[in-house]
Amino acid sequence: MTANWEKTGTNDGVLTFEISEEIIKQEMDKVFNKVKKNVSVPGFRKGKVPRHVFNNIYGEESLFEDALNGALPDAYSQAIEEAGLDPVSQPKIDIKSMEKGQPWVIAAEVTVKPEVKLGEYKNLTVEKQDRIVTDEDVENNLKEKQERQAELVLKEEGAELGDTAVIDYEGFVDGVAFEGGKDQNHSLELGSNQFIPGFEEQLVGVKAGEEKDVVVTFPEDYQAEDLKGKEATFKVIVHEIKTKQLPALDDEFAKDVDEEVASLDELKAKIRKELEESKTAAADEAVQDLALRQAVANAEIVELPHVMVHDEVHRQMDLFLNDMQRQGISPELYYQITGTTEKDLHVQMEADADERTKTSLVLEQIIKDENIVVSEEEVAAEIEELAKQYNMDADRVRGLVSPDMLTNDIQMKKAMSIITDSAIEA
Repeated sequence: MTANWEKTGTNDGVLTFEISEEIIKQEMDKVFNKVKKNVSVPGFRKGKVPRHVFNNIYGEESLFEDALNGALPDAYSQAIEEAGLDPVSQPKIDIKSMEKGQPWVIAAEVTVKPEVKLGEYKNLTVEKQDRIVTDEDVENNLKEKQERQAELVLKEEGAELGDTAVIDYEGFVDGVAFEGGKDQNHSLELGSNQFIPGFEEQLVGVKAGEEKDVVVTFPEDYQAEDLKGKEATFKVIVHEIKTKQLPALDDEFAKDVDEEVASLDELKAKIRKELEESKTAAADEAVQDLALRQAVANAEIVELPHVMVHDEVHRQMDLFLNDMQRQGISPELYYQITGTTEKDLHVQMEADADERTKTSLVLEQIIKDENIVVSEEEVAAEIEELAKQYNMDADRVRGLVSPDMLTNDIQMKKAMSIITDSAIEA
């Protein structure tokens, strides 16, 4: 086969190739043997009409379209391989010639991956990340656990920030009650900023059984159009004031919080270890992100094909929605809960689609330049890891994920490691 590639743009061109007479004949025979089963010609049993009789009646050209459909996929693939192209979209086919007794000439408009010229991607200097866990970090985490174990107890004294007030309230603008501005027995933690700015602070000092008028102004960006910037008065009745009663930080508290420890010291040690692991993981992730962004910025990619960016947007949308479905949330339910649409999600995923596409291209080029290969053992280990991660049988994972896909994922990880493992924090 002779394939000719002629560029018409940065990443676009026309691939012209031939389908040989031999291949055409083979496909024509296949098509004839299929269609003759349904052909009735006087003097011949159904399905037994000779080829020359069929051609005289229907014309050999009647088989051309189906023969082309049969021959085209393999012919196109061979032409792509011969021309050394890496297409990123379906070709637009133009039939140049389908002459009887001659090779058929086909032209395909093709968009290919852009050329990537790598810059520096090893030994990149990135901002030094904090991996140290301090005593203060441990104490703050311990206080958070203490806060979560706190009990609310009634108090007679005036409310303070941090206390919870159980209230009835109704809001009025210009003396008229407005929709959504009324509730009863609402538990409000003062200082939590749940309500309009200024509301909670005005309840500081109130006691159970008291009434108070709270005057606030709705923010200019408030969601309800008819309330934006309006002054409102809330009639508030205070039923109860509750304050947090923190448990003592002792061995019993430690055992209540974590059954695996026997003392407060053991709990602190475990907190420190968990914080160290978390902080190290976050630091490693930050180094990876910084180094990868730098490697991408150092590379030269003249122009990204629009189709690649478009495909990346939809790939991210599919990944996101599939993750939602694993949590039992259908796309329809997600859009309903968030008040968004498929178009909104598309716009959201467009934000860094260019960067993600460039990143993939850079990693693919590193795979080529570094000649990164993957062994069967590595693929098998990846299958076992996925099975463990998703709590699935390994054979089921093999049925869901192709070896080529796994190989590509592992290659990408190896390419990324070349960048990140050599990065220098300074």
